Amino acid sequence: MATRSRPRKPLTKERVVAQAIAIADADGIEGLTMRKLGHALGVEAMSLYNHVANKGELVSAMVEAVVAQFDLPDDEPKWDAAIRRLAISAHDLLIQHQWACRLALLPTGTQTLEGARFHYMEWLLRRLREAGFSPELAYSAYHTLDSHIFGFTLWQIGHGEAARTLTPPDGEKLEEWVNRMLGAMRPRYPYLSEHAEMHVARGRDGDAEYEFGLDLILEGLKRRRRAR
Repeated sequence: MATRSRPRKPLTKERVVAQAIAIADADGIEGLTMRKLGHALGVEAMSLYNHVANKGELVSAMVEAVVAQFDLPDDEPKWDAAIRRLAISAHDLLIQHQWACRLALLPTGTQTLEGARFHYMEWLLRRLREAGFSPELAYSAYHTLDSHIFGFTLWQIGHGEAARTLTPPDGEKLEEWVNRMLGAMRPRYPYLSEHAEMHVARGRDGDAEYEFGLDLILEGLKRRRRAR
């Protein structure tokens, strides 16, 4: 008796984008090719072009899919708590999908007015204006918050990549090399070595440092708002 074959799951743009994100998370955006994506989906690469015009459009859709997951809480009445939720969720997502952080800052010809990035920007500006910030102060506040979300995350990603590629010379153990370098630094750079020792003791706790900076920004904005 012949077995009935299971019907193939239809290929959609959402499936294409989701699988592309999975590949980029595992192999980096450079490791994403249309051939690899087609193989992962069980289709010929040419079938993908029924859903995206080219790789550039695919990458733009991937970035939009990540930004669309940013938490934009309208159920939070306090403007600072709402923005804090946004900023932390955005940071968490950009750390999870590290390839997307830099790409989200680049202009794209395929972005539409209905896109997630426009929605994110409008939400942030609206919460600032509805909280009583003047257009001028909202302008500066937006840029400060946006640059912290993306700029700190890029800094954190870069330091993480540098740490992963750190190789002590001549097969020396990493801990021994670090201690030797710190010992050499202390006489000439006492405060830098103190800072480096704290890095060693605390580990790469980028999330805590991100939230420290975010809270400083929000506290400063609250003071500026009260002084208007």
